[in-house]
Amino acid sequence: MQHRVIVLGAGYTGAIAAGRLARRLRREDVAITLVNAEPDFVERVRMHQLAAGQELPPRPLAALFTGTGVTLRLARATAVDADRRTVTVTGEQGAAEELPYDTLVYALGSGWHDQGVPGVAEHAHDLANRPGALRLRARLAELAAGAPVVVVGGGLTGLEAATELAEARPDLDVALAVRGDLGEQFSPKGRRHLRAVCDRLGITVHEHTDVAAVAADHVTTADGTTLPSAATVWTAGFAVHPIARATTLDTGENGQIVVDRSMRSVSHPQVYAIGDAALAMGPGDKPLRMSCASGVPGAWQAADAIAARLSGGKVPVTPVRYYQQCVSLGRGDGLIQFVTADDRAVDHALTGRLAARYKEAICKAAAWGVAHPLLVPSRARGVVPGKGAADTRFAGTVV
Repeated sequence: MQHRVIVLGAGYTGAIAAGRLARRLRREDVAITLVNAEPDFVERVRMHQLAAGQELPPRPLAALFTGTGVTLRLARATAVDADRRTVTVTGEQGAAEELPYDTLVYALGSGWHDQGVPGVAEHAHDLANRPGALRLRARLAELAAGAPVVVVGGGLTGLEAATELAEARPDLDVALAVRGDLGEQFSPKGRRHLRAVCDRLGITVHEHTDVAAVAADHVTTADGTTLPSAATVWTAGFAVHPIARATTLDTGENGQIVVDRSMRSVSHPQVYAIGDAALAMGPGDKPLRMSCASGVPGAWQAADAIAARLSGGKVPVTPVRYYQQCVSLGRGDGLIQFVTADDRAVDHALTGRLAARYKEAICKAAAWGVAHPLLVPSRARGVVPGKGAADTRFAGTVV
């Protein structure tokens, strides 16, 4: 009987994990099912480009996984029963179905979070997924010259959104509201460059600004200041998919699944969590941040650990660490902030056109890894009956 592996979610991490498992294990021994609600792979790191009016090439998942042995199931995951080892999915026709698994890879990722701020859900736009980016794109197309746009949030998504929009639509009045100093997470060189780019693009930066409410035509800050806004872009927070919190899986305060060094659930050894859905500790005993930089190596780790356990091999454990934070600042500019292993900025940074090319190469490499799941050489191993959940060397240990 084949070992049933279900991968929930076909973002960067889920798609990469499914493809890597297909390389590592013999097809006759495993049945790998990839469950995703949308038929296409979405380059989430490019949603600011899509919102700004650029066209992104379609990447149908069915074409990407043709010939890999991975079965694509277009359905929305609605529940996980970690004790009975089943997931409930709802297909295009609205019918619910239970799918049993022997190993589950949970990669449902995250979406935007309104942080409890009134009016965000009703009036703000998000860049957490393709539908959100397309809604923002449509709204921007309606705006006349001089219309105000406010981007809320000074993280990487907010910085990329503000600069992309300001470059693509120089006729709009783009503002950026950040809670602290602009680019406070970067080195002095990085902060200087970021400020210079905002000045060049005409972006009004509101530092030390908390947005307390969002309306259809303005935002209100914590001190009562009103900022006009015909389109508000909310990038101030992300929340993980709520399914895990409703299960018996051990989760953190924000609903992430607590995992060990091999990305396996500390409470249910048949479940692995990767990407934004995983609460994994990195260097310096700090939780890994929600990012592609954390998710992709986590997907590699989980796939290799699953393959090793099923085939009776030694489980490899490669700690996830950081090297840089990559920020696009429009199409011809960027910032590559080099960091310590635990994600703290160092003095060295790349800026300008070279940084833009660097960031573009990173994005293309991530998409290439999804689009070519079988091109990296690997010896497929057979599944040893009775293996998979028996290895408990890392159980209960979070690193």
